[in-house]
Amino acid sequence: FDPLLIESKTAATVVLMLNSPEEEVLVKACEALYKFASKGDENKLTLLGLGAVEHLCKLISHEDPIVRRNAITVLGTMASNHDVKKLLRELDVTNSLISQLAPEEDVVIHEFATLCLAHMAVEYTTKVQIFEQGGLEPLIRLLGSPDPDVKKNSVECVYLLVQDFQSHAAVRAQNVIPPLLELLKCEYPVIQLLALKTLEVISKDRETRIILGENTGFDCLVKILETNEFSDLHVEALAVLGNCLEDVHTLQLIQQTGGLKKLLSFVGVSTVPDIQKNAAKAITKAAYDSENRKILNEEEVEKCLINLLEIDNDGVKVAASQAISVMSENLASKRAFGLQGIPQLVHLLSSDNEEVKEAAVTALANLTPASPSNASAVAEADGIEPLVNTLHAQRDGAIANAAKVLTNLATQEPFRVNIQGHGIMTVLAETLRSTNSQVQSKAALAVAAFGCDADARTELRNAGGLGPLVELLHSKNEEVRKNACSAVTVCASDEETAVELCRLGALDILEEINQSTSRKNKFSEGALEKLLDNNLPQKYSRMGYLSSSNIITDGFYDCGQIKHGVKFLSLEELSMQDLTDRQAIIFINAKPQEDSRFLTHDHMQQNCNCPSMFSIYSPNTCCYYNLDFRYYSILNKCIGFYVRKGKGKKEEEKMKEVPQIKVQDEINLEDSHWLPPPDHILIDYINGASRTILPLSTTREQVVALAQFVADKMGGPIEKDKLHDFDWKLHIGEIEFELKCNVVPIGKIKKGTFYHRALLFKVIADRIGVGCSLVRGDYNRAWNEVELVDHPPKGIAGLLLPPKKYIVDLMFNPGFLIKQGSAAADQYKHI
Repeated sequence: FDPLLIESKTAATVVLMLNSPEEEVLVKACEALYKFASKGDENKLTLLGLGAVEHLCKLISHEDPIVRRNAITVLGTMASNHDVKKLLRELDVTNSLISQLAPEEDVVIHEFATLCLAHMAVEYTTKVQIFEQGGLEPLIRLLGSPDPDVKKNSVECVYLLVQDFQSHAAVRAQNVIPPLLELLKCEYPVIQLLALKTLEVISKDRETRIILGENTGFDCLVKILETNEFSDLHVEALAVLGNCLEDVHTLQLIQQTGGLKKLLSFVGVSTVPDIQKNAAKAITKAAYDSENRKILNEEEVEKCLINLLEIDNDGVKVAASQAISVMSENLASKRAFGLQGIPQLVHLLSSDNEEVKEAAVTALANLTPASPSNASAVAEADGIEPLVNTLHAQRDGAIANAAKVLTNLATQEPFRVNIQGHGIMTVLAETLRSTNSQVQSKAALAVAAFGCDADARTELRNAGGLGPLVELLHSKNEEVRKNACSAVTVCASDEETAVELCRLGALDILEEINQSTSRKNKFSEGALEKLLDNNLPQKYSRMGYLSSSNIITDGFYDCGQIKHGVKFLSLEELSMQDLTDRQAIIFINAKPQEDSRFLTHDHMQQNCNCPSMFSIYSPNTCCYYNLDFRYYSILNKCIGFYVRKGKGKKEEEKMKEVPQIKVQDEINLEDSHWLPPPDHILIDYINGASRTILPLSTTREQVVALAQFVADKMGGPIEKDKLHDFDWKLHIGEIEFELKCNVVPIGKIKKGTFYHRALLFKVIADRIGVGCSLVRGDYNRAWNEVELVDHPPKGIAGLLLPPKKYIVDLMFNPGFLIKQGSAAADQYKHI
């Protein structure tokens, strides 16, 4: 057949020529398609649509080397297109491409085969195929190719392959480190850059770092940093060194060769933010190991990091602050930062960048624990106000660490007082409402730190912080619950706060926690105990027991045993209830009233039905209140005990008919704090006991005398067989009817049974310093337990015997001491 010269002007025609059996036609067709594809992505898509890829994939395995070469150049060029890569994966062409990497193949084939693989290796599935089909070995071999394009494509492909962690071991097995280090000496920056990026990835493995050290890789990296011409490689070189610094052995090796000193010196003189930032990150990685921290401290890394805090770049400040946070685990470094770095960190708290603010306050949070000098440095740098302001930050990490720093400062009283002057409890009241568990935990811990002062507890109470604190007891986070329990323990140090916590449900929650074996801990137990110890009315009502250390003070009341889940009412709430047939509430108040804080004479009128009672009409509540003037002080001051009586027009008209009586102090009823009236009879009891019983020489004599004293005031001794004739209930009922109220002062009781006498004994004993406990039994029983030391046997002088517990008989033989645990004691409790 005579030769035929054809001139084609359409790609479709040329694609058809790829089916030709003639090598020369195939060669020229591939050449034409290569030129066409090189002009842009649109042409590559055109060829894809004409089916060129399928033909080319067959031709890369053609027996003619020139056809193979030209076909693979077209594929390598087209593979940069996403759709072409997708089709190549579907055609499973990787095995054919890998086969073209044989040493005997033409360098052009190597170039475009590696180029095609590099384009395809971006996808994870292709990485797996290359690895499984043995592509790693020829690619690493080609790192030593004399052709720079082959080197570039091969190292890029290796870099993409090592992104998969599983290939790291295989790369090490192929001894990839020496050829990569050789590439660092290459004259082409793009090849050096890819080699460094590959080293950065694989040097995250300790085994690779060891091999790198054995091949003097650290020296190569340090030389790059020392060479100004390689400034575009400094960031990546630092990243590799940063990985290498994690190992103690590697860091020691770098230190011994002077590389570490050179590294820190390089960072000190560099003005490139990325270099400074990466250097700080490298130090952070290394500092996670305690031995590394010692080495870094020996090289005075603290000076380098402090200088980085001054750099006008937020990324550098963040990285430096994070490095300081980790280095502060070393005590010598912590001291060094305290001398120089703390003022800079405090200054960063005012940054507009929230990430900078968080990093700085985190560093301070790590510098101040168990370091009074560093805490002082924070305060001296005027750090208290910005720290309190940081509690309003946008990032939870900043808020949590600010609370931590303030807690650390609170260990020193002058700083604690200073911080309180900035309204810390008001801010913490809001912080406790956070939904972040770390913020909740640190805020609760801060409340525990500052709650030791009464003014701080008052501030927290007034700011509404007790409510969210109690809610944290419900947290499923163990640390949050623990710190919330600690805060409750501290805040319950005064009665008013303890009562408020109980009102908010803290007592019920803590009881529930302590019933759970998984949630109960020493903090929850301590919180419950402290809460009850400072709210004795509720403790006695719930637990039925007051120890000798539970001192009954004015305002205590006994409302009987209440069932679990029933709301515990305050004395004021109980006093406002109508008279019922329920058991009387016995209250204690032996504090003389200094002034009248209850009445205005405009609202007082004498009650015609009861000469000793005066009625007060409150226009704000439209209610009448009764005032018993049998509680009238010597100073002619009006002391009132209020009971809601009712309201109505007829009663109001009736009150207008009676003459008004003047009262000395005019204080508005609604604006005053409710207080129970003083019990003058109880005051006389205490004064009498102080005069007659306190001077007695031994505790035993005091106990016996006090028992007889109490029994005498409560109806005297009662014979056992006539106990049922002792009509104490009628007597109590008469008092309640007289007072028009269920709340009864203990001094008015002249016929008292077991629990009345035991309560009075405990009240007076606490006032005169006689230790005793109060125990509630069943069926209106209660008794006092005392610990007394018996006299040693005759003839044995100086022998100290352990104290024994006794129950004090207040009913049948007042003053008789019944040994605890005896049959007589059981009989006394259960008669």
